[in-house]
Amino acid sequence: MSIEIEKILAAAPATTRGQPTQLSCDPKGERIAYASGKSIFLRSIDDPSISKQYTGHTAATTVAKFSPSGFWVASGDVSGKVRVWDAVDAVNTKGEYAIISGRIADLAWDGDSQRVIAVGDGRERFGHCFTADSGNSVGEVSGHSKVVNAVAIRQQRPLRAATVSDDSTMCFLHGAPFKFASKATGIHKGFVLGAAFSPDGSTLVTVGADRRIQLYDGKTGEPTKQVGEGVHTGSIFAVSWAKDSKRFVTASADQTVRVWDVESGECVQTWRIGEEGSVNVGDQQVGVVWPHGRSDGLIISLSLNGDLNYLTEGKDKPTRVVQGHNKTVTALGRASDGKGNTLATGSFDGKVCSWDVKTGIGSVVEGQAHSNQVTQFASAGGQIYSVGWDDTLRTIQESTNNFLGTPTKLPSQPKGISTSDGRIIVALNDGIAVYANGQLLSQHPTDFTPGAIAAHGSFVAVGAGNNTVQIYTLDPSSGKLTPTGKLSRSTAAISALAFSPDGAHLAAGNAAGKIVVYKTGGDWAVATDRWSAHTARVLSIAWNRAGTHAASGGLDTNVHVWSLAKPGSRIKAANAHKDGVYGVAWVGEEEEGGRHQQLRIASTGGDAAVKIWAVKGLQ
Repeated sequence: MSIEIEKILAAAPATTRGQPTQLSCDPKGERIAYASGKSIFLRSIDDPSISKQYTGHTAATTVAKFSPSGFWVASGDVSGKVRVWDAVDAVNTKGEYAIISGRIADLAWDGDSQRVIAVGDGRERFGHCFTADSGNSVGEVSGHSKVVNAVAIRQQRPLRAATVSDDSTMCFLHGAPFKFASKATGIHKGFVLGAAFSPDGSTLVTVGADRRIQLYDGKTGEPTKQVGEGVHTGSIFAVSWAKDSKRFVTASADQTVRVWDVESGECVQTWRIGEEGSVNVGDQQVGVVWPHGRSDGLIISLSLNGDLNYLTEGKDKPTRVVQGHNKTVTALGRASDGKGNTLATGSFDGKVCSWDVKTGIGSVVEGQAHSNQVTQFASAGGQIYSVGWDDTLRTIQESTNNFLGTPTKLPSQPKGISTSDGRIIVALNDGIAVYANGQLLSQHPTDFTPGAIAAHGSFVAVGAGNNTVQIYTLDPSSGKLTPTGKLSRSTAAISALAFSPDGAHLAAGNAAGKIVVYKTGGDWAVATDRWSAHTARVLSIAWNRAGTHAASGGLDTNVHVWSLAKPGSRIKAANAHKDGVYGVAWVGEEEEGGRHQQLRIASTGGDAAVKIWAVKGLQ
């Protein structure tokens, strides 16, 4: 058996309210680069389901920029480190440099793809200029008294650079080596958040929280004129130039993206993101990039909620919206047909997304979502059920991808959810509750705090105290649970449970990383206790359709695939997700040798990405 990555469905860009988020495109206009979690994603613009993930940072990332050559990417993180790495394979690191003692806010390359300026929030300094291949100093960033939010480098000689800051100023640098030349004060009246040189180097533009757009001479740094006074009604977070240097685009907290003509100073196109008349914080526009190398006039803007909006001149609405998670994905579930072609994912912030496995495209489930962490999914009869830390049970209609009706309030915090015989069984902090059609059917207090839960037919298994699994028998008409046995082979707290599709086996994973498989019914004999390769808590277990193999994900960041017939035979996807694998599921039903098989696995985790793995040679 072998397992290899087939597709990475990238996480959405990480955003912070009140701060700009930097986006970057390669010179051909084919890929977009952005930071999310501790990773950097390089994502295809035309096919968002294709992406590469760079995982070299050990702290939360903040910015990534392609070099003008397109061969390298420079990325920064909250610890003040900048890494330069290969843009082709997103693996080989050219160098790591400690730049400042705090968050890197922005990066800029010179036109030769040799020098980089990094700026941000440091104690001793707010930025530094260095060579990309060795990290040697090629100047300094000075003149600011507060955090520097953005930097831009003129791509022509003589080299010029501009930095903008929370101190309301723009500092102009001459290079190389870069050194302070002049400072523009009194122009902006608040935080200056964005800066960009035109591709021909003739003009510099700065934007800020005071809603001002200011132009400067690209060679001297002298202010020339203000553009669009009073048009934007919210902070302007980002600015990007068109390839022709005659137009630029701005993104603002007023939910609009606007294209400006430099010569006339007029706004020539406006897009308003979100529903007309609504004021939604998530629709604030915090980043924008105008990809060069394309002939279709595409502009990509970023909403505060993580949506990437594809905007085309001449059309008043986004032609495409790419959605996903930008917080840890804590739950993964499949649609009720069992084929695994549609997935549901829920994240730490309560967002729920639906994914088409074949196309790799995700969309946010419409309606009243969870307001806190999503704990687990279960599905039955064309509906997906979810529970979360907002102590609610919610229902998703698979056919419409919408939350149905009003959520059901739970008696206490849920630990997990499962379905059987048309009943929804929820493990709670203080017991077990059985629901039917959104109504409470029965409630069962326990003398232990339930952990994981799984159900099949009349059997309900619940992680109980003293490292045991409590087995109940369910009466579907009354919802009554009758204790019928206790499984005690585990040496640590039960953290994941899963019945095989035919109900013949129960897999129980624990906090020490071990999985024990039991034969259901009778004396619940142990089928195998040799699935023990995880080095930390098992967070999820899923069986394939045939019930011959199981996949597991753990806090140790690994995915394992196990064989029931050959318990000692396993395959491992190491470092599948940074900060842990929270969910696994078998997906994509195929016909193999006359029987229906699932030969791919989906996984989710701390990096907010969804990954599809191809499993070969199942034995």
